[in-house]
Amino acid sequence: MSKRTRRQFLEQSLFAASAAAAATCVGQEVLASPAPRRRVGPNETIQTAVIGCGGRGVGSHVNEYLKMKESGIVITAVCDVDHSRSKGAANRVQKSSGEGPKFVTDMRRIFDDKSIDVVSIATTNHWHSLAAIWAMQAGKHVYVEKPLSHNVFEGRKAVEAARKYSRVCQVGTQIRSNPGVIQGMKYLHDGKLGKVHLARGLCYKSRGSIGKVDKEQPVPPGIDYDLWSGPAPIKPIMREKFHYDWHWIWDYGNGDLGNQGVHQMDVARWGLNKDSLAPSVISLGGRFGYVDDGETPNTQLVFHDYGDSQLIFEVRGLKTERLLGAGVGIIFYGSEGYMVVDSYDHAAVFDNDKKLVTQFKGGGDPLHFGNFLDGVREGKPLNADVLEGHLSAALCHLGNVSYRLGKPTPFDSKTKAFGDDKESYETLGRFEKHLADNGIKLETSQYTLGRRLTVDPKRETIPNDKEADTMLTRDYRKPYVVPTMV
Repeated sequence: MSKRTRRQFLEQSLFAASAAAAATCVGQEVLASPAPRRRVGPNETIQTAVIGCGGRGVGSHVNEYLKMKESGIVITAVCDVDHSRSKGAANRVQKSSGEGPKFVTDMRRIFDDKSIDVVSIATTNHWHSLAAIWAMQAGKHVYVEKPLSHNVFEGRKAVEAARKYSRVCQVGTQIRSNPGVIQGMKYLHDGKLGKVHLARGLCYKSRGSIGKVDKEQPVPPGIDYDLWSGPAPIKPIMREKFHYDWHWIWDYGNGDLGNQGVHQMDVARWGLNKDSLAPSVISLGGRFGYVDDGETPNTQLVFHDYGDSQLIFEVRGLKTERLLGAGVGIIFYGSEGYMVVDSYDHAAVFDNDKKLVTQFKGGGDPLHFGNFLDGVREGKPLNADVLEGHLSAALCHLGNVSYRLGKPTPFDSKTKAFGDDKESYETLGRFEKHLADNGIKLETSQYTLGRRLTVDPKRETIPNDKEADTMLTRDYRKPYVVPTMV
């Protein structure tokens, strides 16, 4: 179970002290002080709204809340910019509970409803932070899907909003609520694996081509494209599949590093016991095996150097073998052996001779939603507080910034980007072999070697690289603007 750190306590005290005097914006409305929230007593109903009614929104958020009806959870409203999705979600609730929620297209109508206590967000990535901030400014508690943010700046603003308005904000990195992994992290933090010098996050998850269109695609029927685009610029749709494949377009998604990989990045940072960004990061990779409309890399390495330890992340979208039993998982390397977290709810410890020492099991999505609602009703500590979600997402964003500032590099040129670090070169060697095993002709191919970024972890800036520092935020399209002062 995660505990509130001294850093979180100081942040909360600071924002609480200044909240009453500050003015802020919710969309276009100015609030002179935090919006009042109806207190949810132990026997009262928690009025809940779900924003984003795609696979995760309905398959997880709606379904889990419906299971909690006996605990006083009622889905009052659902919202999606795709009318067919919001209507479908409303029908799902009606069929299960006998009570039909209202369904709307514009999430601001949800925030206007003072009867709603909780907002559960499962939108596209580029909406996560702004939707969460607006909801907290309107007095709602928030469960927001991973990644918390689309860039570093807005993630920090979501943290500030939660502290200022004293709202519960849980991020959907649900591994943090699973007993099997919680016990594994305790094993690490108790020093039983010795000195842990490396955490290796893995996102070995096959992703095929999304296809390539030769002209602008029409907006699908029933979708408000202005609202869908929100903080992002309005651009022609240049992908065959409107839903989901936005993950591989920079304006809206963060690639598999920020999609699936943020779960494993989060556990890797948790295991290393780091509560800040790394001072140094570099990334490399490319989109290999096919030519399509995807912009993000399908094969990527990210190296975060904390000085006393490293966090190395590997994304593989082509066919690959598992590493030490893990495909989508994390490996911690210690002086007394290693630990493999090979799923969302299982961790296994091995000695230096690769013999199993012990293992931990147990978990499931209901635990994470239950932990969130315990926070709303009883004030219990969150397992995935907004600060944790911000830091882990920010590590993904920094990797992508490095990559996007990179230069094409031939595979046959020997890079000196990693100095004398053996772990990094070993990882690069396996990266090359993986591509060769998938038929990529290295002698005629190139990868993108990213720029090494020197980060100020306290200020969360890149002080000596203006170009990179600018990429920690974005130009927001009015009125969908993440405020500099929440």
